[in-house]
Amino acid sequence: MKYDTRPFKLLKNEQIADGIFDWTVENDELCRLAQCGQFANIKVPSKTLRRPISICDATDTTLRFVFQVKGEGTEIMSQMKAGDTVEILAPLGHGFTIEEGKRYCFVGGGIGVPPLLYSAKQTENPLVITGFRNKDLVILQDDFRAAGAEVVLTTDDGSAGVHGFVTDVLKERLDDIDVVCACGPTPMLKAVAGVCRGKVECQVSLEERMGCGIGACLVCACKTKPKDGEEFMSQVCRHGPVYNAEEVFFDV
Repeated sequence: MKYDTRPFKLLKNEQIADGIFDWTVENDELCRLAQCGQFANIKVPSKTLRRPISICDATDTTLRFVFQVKGEGTEIMSQMKAGDTVEILAPLGHGFTIEEGKRYCFVGGGIGVPPLLYSAKQTENPLVITGFRNKDLVILQDDFRAAGAEVVLTTDDGSAGVHGFVTDVLKERLDDIDVVCACGPTPMLKAVAGVCRGKVECQVSLEERMGCGIGACLVCACKTKPKDGEEFMSQVCRHGPVYNAEEVFFDV
């Protein structure tokens, strides 16, 4: 895996939903290396540990991040201004595996939706199923449509789209798809994996606390069972964040 740390110029910082911000940063060297499903470790002023944020979209010169304010670090990030310099370690991790000739379904929950945008852009006629608690947290629907995706929105309270969960829609559409790629809260990933088991291939992007982002600190270790059958404490930042769903012990 090739990665580096470089200064990036913040081109845009926009609030797009309640507590959710949309960044675009520029760097001619590292952006072109990004692959779908990878992430970056962002240095926050006055903070020792970087913040791991999934890559939402990428071009040869820019990276896009959509993040939710959850603590002091992301609060500082939300207040930064266009023109500021940000030090970023990127791109990191093993992302989604995309193969030609297959129809992909991207299933996202909450802030797990952004990393699916760049991935959806790598496929033809993707189905995108997104789930949010309510209409005030809905993001990126038009972006997915602009990428040529069929988009189905669900909300827990029925305030927008389909009243229900992403798995309700997924169960009805399994015959239409070949591969599912999912990102979101662990309970959602477990449910999606259960729907897909024995029917279609399922890749899941795990969310774990991270320190270094490169496999040195062991903070993000999780229990997995690779194809050789031997249980393994895997580092999400280095071996993931994307895994075959069959490899993950969701109850640990």
